[in-house]
Amino acid sequence: MAVGAEQTLQLHPVKGFRLGIASAGIKKPGRKDIVIMEIPVDATIAGVFTRNQFCAAPVLLAKKHLAGGVSPRYMLVNTGNANAGTGAAGLDAAKACCTALAEKTQVDTESVLPFSTGVIGELLPVAKVVSALDAALDDLDEDHWMEAALGIMTTDTRAKGHSVQIEHQGKLITITGISKGSGMIMPNMATMLGYVATDAIVDANLLQRLLSQVNEQTFNRITVDGDTSTNDACMLVATGQSGVELSDMEPVLMDQFIAGLHEVMLELAQAIVKDGEGATKFVEVRVETAASVDEALKVAYTIAHSPLVKTALFASDPNWGRILACVGRAGVSDLKVDDVAIWLDDVAIVKQGGRADSYTEEQGQAVMNKDTILIRVSLNRGQVQESIWTTDLSHDYVKINAEYRS
Repeated sequence: MAVGAEQTLQLHPVKGFRLGIASAGIKKPGRKDIVIMEIPVDATIAGVFTRNQFCAAPVLLAKKHLAGGVSPRYMLVNTGNANAGTGAAGLDAAKACCTALAEKTQVDTESVLPFSTGVIGELLPVAKVVSALDAALDDLDEDHWMEAALGIMTTDTRAKGHSVQIEHQGKLITITGISKGSGMIMPNMATMLGYVATDAIVDANLLQRLLSQVNEQTFNRITVDGDTSTNDACMLVATGQSGVELSDMEPVLMDQFIAGLHEVMLELAQAIVKDGEGATKFVEVRVETAASVDEALKVAYTIAHSPLVKTALFASDPNWGRILACVGRAGVSDLKVDDVAIWLDDVAIVKQGGRADSYTEEQGQAVMNKDTILIRVSLNRGQVQESIWTTDLSHDYVKINAEYRS
């Protein structure tokens, strides 16, 4: 189940970036569960990773390889097994897969970045992964974004991807990305798995700065269940093959590129929420007139993570008292409750410390019957505004996660 109609994805190829897909049968026989992404020699790459301290072996190894000074040439992704909580044996398994791919492509082992997603606590089946490498390499093609989007899915019900093109002085810059994720979703400095590539020329330091900046406003603003994964990673590759160079000396182009990158990453992030496990509602929680970003996010996440709010959303029940209670317990110091106002879409539900005089249950019910809802809170304490995106909590979420390993 996912919120809203499924969209046809138009994913433009990125010059110099090739993707190949194969089946290793890691969890299900015949399922396409291995994706290789080939990076050109002169490309630059940036990444953000989970802050979960039990981060998975592939995260540890990818970070180590990135810091080693060897230019990455391949990203190797498997689904069906997270290789997390597997200790030294997990690191050895991840490295063995990198070495196998490196030998087949005649690059350094450190040039291969591993990524895994799936069940935690089970050792990666190296032999299965290695057996699929030749097929994935034979499948490499610039136009295989959609196939790769399908190949990185786990409990996702939809492929997730987005693409934009920017024209600059008669040349096109392409930005294309894919992501996966449905549950264990509350990124902390990263996403679930996300891969974005552009053919612009971008210095490595600038690329990292842009990824971190845009990531903070996109993937780091979504939550399905409040659980930060052990395996989260988001990578941004710039192949440089459009011939257009991005720099701070070209502010107009820079603004266009940032807007395009933001569009791609926000679309990928929101697609994850819309496809949240068992989701029937797509909800924006917007906190306005806060004194600080931290304060706004405290309130927003308290609402988004409340089981009582999330179950009311699933029931389409305009039980506004649950939202009001969240604002009060969010930890905002010296909150003046009489200054707080709360809306469902454009329907005022709380004003001056209590139910808005204009509010009727019928108005609230009309909003809650929708599958896309805005919960808007005004604190009247400052000028800061922040939004996060979340889902309801349904019977299906419990069922999917209760049966996840079966």
